[in-house]
Amino acid sequence: MLLDRHKLVAEFLGTFALVFAGTGAIVIHQELGGAIGHVGIAAVFGLVVAAMIYTFGDVSGAHMNPAVTLGFAVARRFAWREVPGYIVAQCLGAMAASGLLRFLFPASATLGATLPAGSPAQSFVFEVVLTALLMLVVLSVSTGAKEKGVTAGIAIGATVGLEALFAGPVCGASMNPARSLAPALISGHSEHLWIYLVATVVGALLAVPLCSIVRGPGCCGGACSSTS
Repeated sequence: MLLDRHKLVAEFLGTFALVFAGTGAIVIHQELGGAIGHVGIAAVFGLVVAAMIYTFGDVSGAHMNPAVTLGFAVARRFAWREVPGYIVAQCLGAMAASGLLRFLFPASATLGATLPAGSPAQSFVFEVVLTALLMLVVLSVSTGAKEKGVTAGIAIGATVGLEALFAGPVCGASMNPARSLAPALISGHSEHLWIYLVATVVGALLAVPLCSIVRGPGCCGGACSSTS
């Protein structure tokens, strides 16, 4: 059995890499006059998610996302007793990444924070739908709360990249409370943070009954496998 500290370190490192690479791409794009481009930023998010799944999927499940962790717990694929530790590790990893980016790019105004381009309601709905679709993919390609293998990495990474590609200009395409929390707090742009904390969790939880409707009650509600 893997010790809890191994899982927590994996979640810390995976979320650190996600936020450092993903929001770092946004910061570099802004600081260097569009050097990366929107398509490049979306690709970075998708690729780093896939890479971290291959790296840590068999250790912690490579959730890297408090909304995903809560979704797994509600689906009874993950032990509730492990949820607080995972969420703390994910948020600390994200904060460490944004802190390092602040050190590297002190002039960056937002550090890649997610901000609505239109109305808050528009971004809220977008984030609910985007996160629900992502969580539905995660539930469909995962065994228990584990994400390991060619199918999971490609499917989940591609979903993140796709959603960032088409919805990023509208709402930031967060789909992840930790990814939005860290740059918002460290940059001081937390005025719309509630959207990305609430909508992403709502979306992830919405995916659980949707998965059961499509795949039957055995999809979500089986014995938790993440503790074995």
